[in-house]
Amino acid sequence: MLVIGFPTGALQANCFVLAAGEGEPCVIIDPGQDAVEPIEQALRKHRLAPVAVLLTHGHFDHTFSVTPVCDGNDIPAYIHPDDVEMLADPLKGISRESAAFFGGNLEMREPSEVLELKDGVDLDLAGLKITVDHTPGHTGGSVMFRSGVQEGGRLVISGDTLFAGSIGRTDLPGGDHSRMLSSLQNKVLTLPDDTVVLPGHGPTTTIGRERATNPYLVQLQDAPASPHRGL
Repeated sequence: MLVIGFPTGALQANCFVLAAGEGEPCVIIDPGQDAVEPIEQALRKHRLAPVAVLLTHGHFDHTFSVTPVCDGNDIPAYIHPDDVEMLADPLKGISRESAAFFGGNLEMREPSEVLELKDGVDLDLAGLKITVDHTPGHTGGSVMFRSGVQEGGRLVISGDTLFAGSIGRTDLPGGDHSRMLSSLQNKVLTLPDDTVVLPGHGPTTTIGRERATNPYLVQLQDAPASPHRGL
């Protein structure tokens, strides 16, 4: 599997391009701010043909370039229905302070074709089998994408559900810490230790490393999950 990743925009949200190999179809995950040019460069360099954009959630730092990327390549965007409203109204997903930083106005519009993601669905895109895991907590429509390769490697694109050493914040509109803990317990801790994690921000990690060192995951394993634990 070919995996290309790079941070985008002021908040350094990770964008990923996945393909079976050079010269193959590909999917683009989370095209954030200023992502159009580096995506185009990656497509040219590796001779890739995009077939879809997948969004881990609706926050603008992960979706800002979705419309030019989708409409420019005549491809659909996939997003969970609980977050779809943020594609046209990104202020719904950010704090008042962040909204004020943008002058209370952050204009975006939906791509021409938007398709819904559902929990447990297997997507067959670009020659890849990608499983959708609904992981509400950071937002109501947060998801992770799992895939694997013939050699037995496992990969999860975790969005802002799981980071190296931390988890996504749950104090923004649509966030819910209790649901986040449930997602971590039922969708993250159940993954094999050798699963490589490509998070929405920061460096790559593994499930095994996070199981052993991530304080939020360690807490969940040490005691029964409670809505009032953590942040």
